[in-house]
Amino acid sequence: MQLQQVKQAFRERVWDLLERERAVPLGVAGHIPDFMGSEMAAARLAEHPDWQAARVVKAVPDLAQLPVRIRALEDGKKLYMASPKLAAQKPFYHVDAKSLTVPPSEAATHRAVARLAQSVDLDAMPPIDLVVCGSVAVNREGVRLGKGAGYADIEVALLHEAGLIGQNTRIATTVHSLQVLDEDLPETEHDFRVDLIITPDDAFECKPGRSRPGIVWDHLTPEVIAAIPALASRVHSG
Repeated sequence: MQLQQVKQAFRERVWDLLERERAVPLGVAGHIPDFMGSEMAAARLAEHPDWQAARVVKAVPDLAQLPVRIRALEDGKKLYMASPKLAAQKPFYHVDAKSLTVPPSEAATHRAVARLAQSVDLDAMPPIDLVVCGSVAVNREGVRLGKGAGYADIEVALLHEAGLIGQNTRIATTVHSLQVLDEDLPETEHDFRVDLIITPDDAFECKPGRSRPGIVWDHLTPEVIAAIPALASRVHSG
């Protein structure tokens, strides 16, 4: 079985388990699971020293991490999110907690961000203190599986290449406890690992892993590169 098929088998197993245990709404397959207790996980993350020390947070736009984004704005942090599929010329949004015209609970939604936030390029962003991602499955070594589209890996790679995150920048994921697997998970050269796993009930520090990858060009098709201006510009400038 090819590696991508193995990854997909893990995803489908976790999606089925979450639905069977009623830990998510029905129809979660193909998505980062919007798990029950995501607000509690966000509150637990907010208690962690990594969060408390962070002034600049990059978070994914998934519904499961909405409580994290709300908390970032409530705590006055600089919040950055990627544009859909990184397809914009300026591929990130900056949500400024100090100039909100709507409550954080509304401003942190992906629809409001697209309407109200400032679009920025990588060269206009400050160094990121904490990255918060979603996952379908993760293990205690920090190996994670996303929904399979690959955009989270490209986001992290772009931030790494731009010098906005380094090997010591912490990456956290908020998940349901059923998404934390006590077994090996498949990974490729371009996959990043997480340092911190937060569930509604607990927080896990992951074992130090391999070096954080930058852009692995051999793993990107010409179509993917052409669809993401931040990648295409690097090809043309090189």
